Amino acid sequence: MSTFIAIVLQLAVLGTALKSSLIVGTVLALINHSPAIFNLTLSTQNVAQIVLTYLVPYGVSTYSSIKAITGR
Repeated sequence: MSTFIAIVLQLAVLGTALKSSLIVGTVLALINHSPAIFNLTLSTQNVAQIVLTYLVPYGVSTYSSIKAITGR
């Protein structure tokens, strides 16, 4: 478990995951919620969905980095 945490906290892993999340999350948020974003009519549900839209690519990128580094 400590190896997992050490890898997750590496700057390269964090940076890659953040960049991926920002790019992919923004594209997906605009595809799925652009009318509400541009009209400034976001509901609480929309905001929660957008947050998840950013968290999923972050998690996938982090997981992929861990798998690549550990070779498992």
